[in-house]
Amino acid sequence: MTRLKADSLAVLNAQILACRLCPRLVRHREEIGEIKRRAYRDQTYWSKPISGFGDEAARLLIIGLAPGAHGANRTGRVFTGDSSGDYLYRALWETGFANQPTSTSAGDGLALTDAYIACPVRCVPPDNKPLPEEVSTCRRYLVRELALLKRVEVVVVLGGIALNAYLALLQDGGLVGSKAAFSFGHGRLFQTHAGGPAVLCSYHPSQQNTSTKRLTAEMLREIFAQVRRLFAKTERPFGGL
Repeated sequence: MTRLKADSLAVLNAQILACRLCPRLVRHREEIGEIKRRAYRDQTYWSKPISGFGDEAARLLIIGLAPGAHGANRTGRVFTGDSSGDYLYRALWETGFANQPTSTSAGDGLALTDAYIACPVRCVPPDNKPLPEEVSTCRRYLVRELALLKRVEVVVVLGGIALNAYLALLQDGGLVGSKAAFSFGHGRLFQTHAGGPAVLCSYHPSQQNTSTKRLTAEMLREIFAQVRRLFAKTERPFGGL
């Protein structure tokens, strides 16, 4: 029997799966799995925390927000089974980070290459709005993911909450001072600290953003095409990447 390293993504993901630290979120995720959406009445919902997903040797880290109520909370895999995932995984496929353009279930064969996806909040929150204390409680898992993903060169943050969560993590580690220097805007590129990954901002591919065309498929694809260009540079951007 293969023994797992004391601190590995496999160990971390097992600890995430067992987490019950936020009572409000535990109640909500389990209630959704009991009530279900009519279209999925014959399915058993995951209704547990969601771990990260992707390539352990990734140079690209994508930070989302939280599981979708009838997406990841149903399927058990981040950005899987809802319209947000439809946009994200197609963009990743078109730019060579995914082996297929769709993601319908955890067992559909999807694999990521050179990319890893994580969330600041691992359980679906009511109205998609986690409380500040819930984001803070869940931060421990993202901290450990960043420590274990040793090759990350670019962090793509999907939305202002994702950017704020990442900056808070860096603040906790004494790597940045004020977050005010890094205001969110689609397509904005930052170097937060010397030697750290570049940070590239994108609107979140939520149904609200995509249905209103605030974020189009072309805009999202261009974000990951820009990541490819950053990787391809012979001299790394900002001199500290």
